[in-house]
Amino acid sequence: MIRRTSNPAPTDGEQLGLPFAPLAKPPTAPLPLTLDPLTVRIAEAVRLTGLCRSKIYELIASGDIETVKVGRCTLIPMASLRALVGQASAGRAR
Repeated sequence: MIRRTSNPAPTDGEQLGLPFAPLAKPPTAPLPLTLDPLTVRIAEAVRLTGLCRSKIYELIASGDIETVKVGRCTLIPMASLRALVGQASAGRAR
């Protein structure tokens, strides 16, 4: 059972009866900027676009999505995915 006392709340180090001073708070730094990846793998493109894997491969075969091969890895430039989404939204806006 936890019992409250009428004494004011102890400061950091005093609560446990420790003989050291409380730790200094770290300086606050600005949050780092998030960088978008230049390319993504097929599985990540599926997750980002919401399209199924076979549709991604169809779009690659038709040339609507560009790819870059690095060894056995197929990468899709983010610019290509953005262009695909831009084309789809421009076509829907008409």
